[in-house]
Amino acid sequence: MRDFLDLGVTTPYLEECAQVGSRDYDYHERARREARAYIGQLRRTFGDEPKGARFSVKSHEHDFGTYLTVVCHVDPEIPESIDYAFRCEAKPPEFWDEPARAELNLSTERS
Repeated sequence: MRDFLDLGVTTPYLEECAQVGSRDYDYHERARREARAYIGQLRRTFGDEPKGARFSVKSHEHDFGTYLTVVCHVDPEIPESIDYAFRCEAKPPEFWDEPARAELNLSTERS
């Protein structure tokens, strides 16, 4: 049996993220790019997923449209997978790291 922990975001928590319902850009395209970059940063921060764990992007219905979050799937029979997911949730990155900033074509300067 597999389960997952929803990390609830597609970006580090002190960074701007794509806004559901935006008319300025394609939310799903931008949120998917953010999610891929965030998963890469989580791997750089916490190491590759152990056996029984894997990242994916999950869709959620909302009044303003469907929004995306990063989730960490775990195998309840493999404690290391659960510990890994909880570490990702408990100590998430505050800001994008340089590889993620480059992947997203963001300036290296913060405003």
